[in-house]
Amino acid sequence: MAKVTLVRPPALVPKGSLQGPITPPLGVAYLAASLRAAGHVPVVIDATGEAPFNQVLCFDDRLIAAGLPVDEIVARIPEDTDIVGISCMFSQDWPYAKRIVEAIRSRLPRVLIIAGGEHITALASYILESCPEIDLCALGEGEETIVEIAACVDKGGDLGNLHGLALRRSGKPVQTPARARVRNIDAIPPPAWDLVPMNNYLDNGMGYGIDLGRSMPMLATRGCPYQCTFCSNPVMWTTRWVARDPGLVLDEFQDYAARYQATNIDFYDLTAILKKDWIVKFCSMIEQRGMKFTWQTPSGTRSEALDAEVCRALYRSGCRYISYAPESGSPSVLKRIKKRVNLDKMMASMRAAVKEGMSVKANMIIGIPDETRREAWESIGFLAKLAILGVQDIGISTFSPYPGSELFDHLRERGKLPKLNEDYFLSLASQTDISMSVSHCENLSNREVSILHVVGYATFYGLQYAIRPWRLVRTLYNVASNKQKSRLDKLLQELLQRRAAVKRRALSEPQTSSTVARAPTLNGTPPRNAEPSALDRAGALP
Repeated sequence: MAKVTLVRPPALVPKGSLQGPITPPLGVAYLAASLRAAGHVPVVIDATGEAPFNQVLCFDDRLIAAGLPVDEIVARIPEDTDIVGISCMFSQDWPYAKRIVEAIRSRLPRVLIIAGGEHITALASYILESCPEIDLCALGEGEETIVEIAACVDKGGDLGNLHGLALRRSGKPVQTPARARVRNIDAIPPPAWDLVPMNNYLDNGMGYGIDLGRSMPMLATRGCPYQCTFCSNPVMWTTRWVARDPGLVLDEFQDYAARYQATNIDFYDLTAILKKDWIVKFCSMIEQRGMKFTWQTPSGTRSEALDAEVCRALYRSGCRYISYAPESGSPSVLKRIKKRVNLDKMMASMRAAVKEGMSVKANMIIGIPDETRREAWESIGFLAKLAILGVQDIGISTFSPYPGSELFDHLRERGKLPKLNEDYFLSLASQTDISMSVSHCENLSNREVSILHVVGYATFYGLQYAIRPWRLVRTLYNVASNKQKSRLDKLLQELLQRRAAVKRRALSEPQTSSTVARAPTLNGTPPRNAEPSALDRAGALP
């Protein structure tokens, strides 16, 4: 039996971001549940959830870190832990996560340190080369991998025999054979939310979607069958999409309703609604069981299965917020980025969702490589059409070359990206920051991308409010009264809360308000004690 401490780092958000919600750590909770089901002892340190209102400026005031400081995170790790796993899903979070890893190694020189998540999976060799404190990188889906690592450490096996890892051999990073995706996702234990400070999220309306009450994050499906060139999904999840049994999804929520008085589901799926028969069955089962709750798909979904009939079923079953992902209003751009979507059919689906009374959002990207000015303005024109149609919200991101994506590899091959370092990873956070932009498009400068970012928002919301002025009144009222009926309500409230929190911190601790706690950096390999460590017991590592 191994003791495994799983660390979720603080959330990092750009100062001017209109995105960046604080959300429960769904992936970490799944890992903890699998470890416990296998007989191991998981400990979760959710640095964000433990102190979500502790928000300070960091990295030369470029970002806001929400959560426990580094020293408190490290102090909470039990002395007798065998393994420490740290999650890093987003590349802009890596510089902060790296400091946490360095501090863990300084305090616990012989513990086995594992890193996992989309950023780690995409850049495993770089991580091992640039961060000697990390022993292993877990690649892709993690439940089976973390359980096998724990068993190997407990029994003294060879970690090099496990699939889905990156480790060092003779000082060089190597990868073991790829691990197959979990075949029976219905057999994965539900997330271990009892190890997470869930009430900090539930009592404060924190989640990915709009605040519809006490919201639990859930996955009804895993993966995505598409291969959009800006997305790292194929590297992390492959292109296999699989859905859970809808009855088991509802069973899980009924448990949350009883334990946490949950009233809403936030589905975090990459592509929640793909097959019409599955979503129709899910909606029918809600009505058959007489369940009364709301649910939403804030991550984005496909439109092909969402015709007028399905949209009616969605609303009847409790769906109140749905997010689409056109990404661009230019057919030529969509073709180049392999975004297989028909804009006319998507607009028809949006129209049906709006008609049924759902709050609808569309996600867009500005500054995609090789995008021309004409194509960028096609997207602005598309946003105008959505405003006229009645779509309530949009999310505009400037393109960021994300590690693991096809466009990232393409730009690196062409010598269009700077060296991978802290500054590069932090620059990726600019994708949601309306105050700054980093352009990776030869046809659009940084300034042009920034202007298009602002013009896109101004066009959509200006036209929407001109056509439907009552929505502006409602938005102002909701923000003032801390209510949420749209994504814009939520984002404006979060932006004001972040700025207020940072200002309060600056007034109370001016000497530390713009710094992140710097973890001690080690020179070379930490000293070894006489006692055999978890690393020694799993004798694969030199």
